[in-house]
Amino acid sequence: MSATPKTAAFQTSGRLNRLDALRGLAMLWMTGFHFCFDLAYLGLWPQDFYRDPFWVWQRTAIVSLFLFCAGLGQAAALAQDVPWVRFLRRWGVVAACALAVSVGSYLVFPRSYIYFGVLHGMAVMLLLVRAWRGAPAWLLLVVAAIAIALPPVYRHMAADLPPDWVQWLNGRAGSVLGLITAKPRTEDYVPLLPWLGVMLIAFVAGRQWFAQPASGMRAWWSRAAHARAMRLLAWLGRHSLPYYMLHQLVLLGGLMLLMPLLQLRH
Repeated sequence: MSATPKTAAFQTSGRLNRLDALRGLAMLWMTGFHFCFDLAYLGLWPQDFYRDPFWVWQRTAIVSLFLFCAGLGQAAALAQDVPWVRFLRRWGVVAACALAVSVGSYLVFPRSYIYFGVLHGMAVMLLLVRAWRGAPAWLLLVVAAIAIALPPVYRHMAADLPPDWVQWLNGRAGSVLGLITAKPRTEDYVPLLPWLGVMLIAFVAGRQWFAQPASGMRAWWSRAAHARAMRLLAWLGRHSLPYYMLHQLVLLGGLMLLMPLLQLRH
């Protein structure tokens, strides 16, 4: 079966190498962040990752970058006419990894395990973006704006709402929505609101960019990486999921193996 004109035009530009590199940069930033977190967790470097703005804002930026890349990836999939079967196959891998993160984090942090972290949130958001892929840009941007604005508005008016509602939304089941007055006790928390707004904005932008001729923004994102560092970042971005699943095992596991030596030096 021959490709549709839209698909054929997209394929001439090859992979979105700069998107791969941007995702790889997010992975490196996340690795550095988690290495510092592990040092604090093991008592080797006293830091407050839950309240110190330096670390809190870094986490926000890293998650935003991940979801921005995911939104652009969905726009690329739309331009390539990726079928539902292929999408669901990839989505199933993400969902399975999210479940593995919950199980693994429960073994390490039983009181604050990850029940709705970045992979959990991404799995739900990917389904929503895929289902809404044909919606007009203005409508998606309105939904994105509401998603970003609603959590602070809710916190401002929560005192006037029924306490049972507020309590349920703060609980484990309700908190996946993101309308909370107190952050739940968990090591990673990426609810639908406001983060769906980030992915939708990226999707709308990518849908516009990748629909343009090959000489436009699509060509810029597809441009081959020549510098060695860019090639390495692009390679990492293309293998981001297995890297994500393994990096903490290596970081935290390696530090725990080195703990006796590090304690002797102190």
